[in-house]
Amino acid sequence: MQTVNQKRILLASTSPYRRAILEKTTLEFSCAAPDIDETALAGESAEALVQRLAEQKARALAARYPGHLIIGSDQVCVIDDTILGKPHTFDNARRQLSLASGKKVVFYTGLCLLDSDSGKAQRVCEPFEVHFRVLEDAEISGYLQLEKPYDCAGSFKCEGLGISLFEKLDGRDPNTLIGLPLIALLGLLREHGINPLTATP
Repeated sequence: MQTVNQKRILLASTSPYRRAILEKTTLEFSCAAPDIDETALAGESAEALVQRLAEQKARALAARYPGHLIIGSDQVCVIDDTILGKPHTFDNARRQLSLASGKKVVFYTGLCLLDSDSGKAQRVCEPFEVHFRVLEDAEISGYLQLEKPYDCAGSFKCEGLGISLFEKLDGRDPNTLIGLPLIALLGLLREHGINPLTATP
């Protein structure tokens, strides 16, 4: 439970994946959908893009939620120096997984923690490497039909059957791959006096 002087927590997302990750902390929080333009800027790197969008998502809700620490997050994957987002369709997902077959794919997840009262934002970019095994066309189609990961950057759900697509994973925090760098977030929250391990019951 939060103490009286603590700010409330808002997740600037309606993603069920990010919500499930944040629920693991046992902290009380609410969710709201930010409305922003997620178009990349000309020449913008993946790292800069996800941090900018994470902060924009948080700031989009700041006026409506005073007294809050607002969590924004955004994720893209990079294959052969090409930034890929959510596929949305079977054909796009099949192209993404075909491109990833036998390669190392780097996911960049941007995280922002915004104090809605002061306007101060803390930003982090967490990389995570996924090494895909060589995939047969039938495996790609079979996976997509089974799990339908069309709302996931990279076209897979690593917390589900997507794990069968990989040779290995390499990164600091497996939650990052699902969309919310929880180790980094908990570190930022501790700076604001919020720690689920020392919260008053």
